[in-house]
Amino acid sequence: MFKLKRSTGLLAGLSLLAVPTIALAQDAEEAGGFLGTIDSFFVALVDFLSSILFFSIFDIPLIVLWLIGGAIFFTLRMGFVNFRAFKHSIFVIAGHYDDPSEEGELTHFQALSAALSATVGLGNIAGVAIAVQTGGPGAVFWMTLAGLFGMTSKFVECTLAQKYRRVASDGHISGGPMYYLSEGLEKRGMGGLGKGLAVLFAVLCIGGSFGGGNMFQANQSYEAVSSIITMPSWVYGIAIAVLVGLVILGGIQRIGSVAAALVPSMCAIYVVAALWILLTNLTEIPGAFGTIFSEAFTPKAVEGGFIGVLVQGIRRAVFSNEAGIGSAAIAHAAARTQEPVREGIVALLEPFIDTIVICNMTALVVVITGTYLDPNLSGVNITSAAFGTAIGWFPTILSLAVLLFAFSTMISWSYYGERAWTYLFGEGQTQVYRVIFTICVFVGSVVNLGSVLDFSDMMLLTMAFPNMLGGFILSGEVADDLNDYFGRLNRGEMPVYK
Repeated sequence: MFKLKRSTGLLAGLSLLAVPTIALAQDAEEAGGFLGTIDSFFVALVDFLSSILFFSIFDIPLIVLWLIGGAIFFTLRMGFVNFRAFKHSIFVIAGHYDDPSEEGELTHFQALSAALSATVGLGNIAGVAIAVQTGGPGAVFWMTLAGLFGMTSKFVECTLAQKYRRVASDGHISGGPMYYLSEGLEKRGMGGLGKGLAVLFAVLCIGGSFGGGNMFQANQSYEAVSSIITMPSWVYGIAIAVLVGLVILGGIQRIGSVAAALVPSMCAIYVVAALWILLTNLTEIPGAFGTIFSEAFTPKAVEGGFIGVLVQGIRRAVFSNEAGIGSAAIAHAAARTQEPVREGIVALLEPFIDTIVICNMTALVVVITGTYLDPNLSGVNITSAAFGTAIGWFPTILSLAVLLFAFSTMISWSYYGERAWTYLFGEGQTQVYRVIFTICVFVGSVVNLGSVLDFSDMMLLTMAFPNMLGGFILSGEVADDLNDYFGRLNRGEMPVYK
C-alpha cells in the first residue's frame, strides 16, 4: 500500500508551498512501475502549476494576492457588508425569513451547514498549528484580518449563484460559478469569455472533488481511525465508501440534512473543549493576544520577517474558508429563497465561523500551551498535544473528530463536483459521477499517489482565477442588488415568518 508522506493538503489548510516537488519526486521513485510513472507525470504538472500559482510579487504568492486583493476590493465595493449585514444574517439563518413557498431544496441553515461542512475540518485542526509554527503567533492576526475581508468574497459569489441559478420543472436546482460566469458575462457582451471560464471552472471543480475533496480526506481519516482501531485499509475503505454512497445517492437534500446534523455537533464539541482550555488558562489569554499582536508587526525568528508572517496568516485564512474559490456558491444556489442577496448575507457567516471563531480558538490554545515551539511536533500533533495538556483523553476524541470532519467534507464536495459534472454532461449523467466518486473514496483509503492529490489540490486553488474574475466584472450589479435589498428591508417591506 502506498502512503502519502505529507500530513496535510490544501483542504487541510496548507498550500503546495509546504510540499516541495523534490519530496513528490521521491514518492514517485519509491512507488516505481506503472504507479511511479503516473506519479512522475503529475510531478511535472504540479511543478508547472506551482510556478504560476506561487509566482511571487513583493514576496507574496500570486494566488494569495489574487484572493486577498479581490476580497479587499469586494469589501470596499459593497460598503463593508461583512459588518453592516452581520446582525441581519443571524436572523436569516434563525428562519425569520424562511418562506416555505419559495423555490429551492434547502433552508438557509442547511445551505450554510452544507457549505461549512466542506471548509470546517482538518485545516482548523492542523493548518492553524502549522501557520503558528512556521509564521509565529503573529500569523493569527493576519489570518483574522483576511477572514474578515473573505466574508465579502463569499457574499458576492453566493449572491451571484442565487441570481443565475436554474430551477428545473421538478424543482431541482443547478447553480454556481459555471452559470453566473456564462450567463452573467453573456449579458455584458462577453459570452465567449464567460463560456470559456465556466467550462474551465467546471473541469477544475470535478478534478478537485475527486482528489482533495475525496481521496485525500479518505486517506487522512483512515490514518486517524487506525490510531484508535486497528483494521486493514481496504475494510475501512469499503465501510466509508458505503456510508458516503448512501448519503450522496440521496442528493443535496440528504446531504443538507446530514450536514445540518453533523456540522453543529462537531463544531460544538471542538469549541467547548477549546473554551475549557482557555478558561482554565484565563490569566494567560491577555498575554497571548499581546504576543499575537506584537509579532504580527515585529515577528521573532520567522523566515521572511514581516512579509513571511503576513503571507502565512493570509494563506491560513484563504486556504481554510475557501472564500473566492467558488465552491460554496454551488451549495448556496440550492437554498430556498427568491432573494439572492439574502443568501449572500447568510454565506458571509462562513469565514466568520471557520476563521474568526474556530481557527482563532485553535490558535489561542496552541499559543497558550506553547506546543508549537516543540520541533518534534507538526500538523495535527501540535493541536492534539495542546488539547492533551488540559484534557488527557481529548486526543482520542480529536481522532474521531477528524473522521467526522473528513466525512462531511467528502459529502459536500461530492455535490460540488456533481453540479460541475452536470454542467458539462447533462442532468442525466449524475449517477455516473456519484458512482465514480464513491469508488474514489475506496481508492483513496488504500492507494495514494502524493503528486496526483497535490495536482487535484492545485485545481481547487486554480478555481479562484475564473471565479474571482467573473466576480470583478459582475460586482456592479451585486452592489445595486444589495442597495435595493437593504432599502426594502429598512422600509419594512419584507415579510417575517418567525
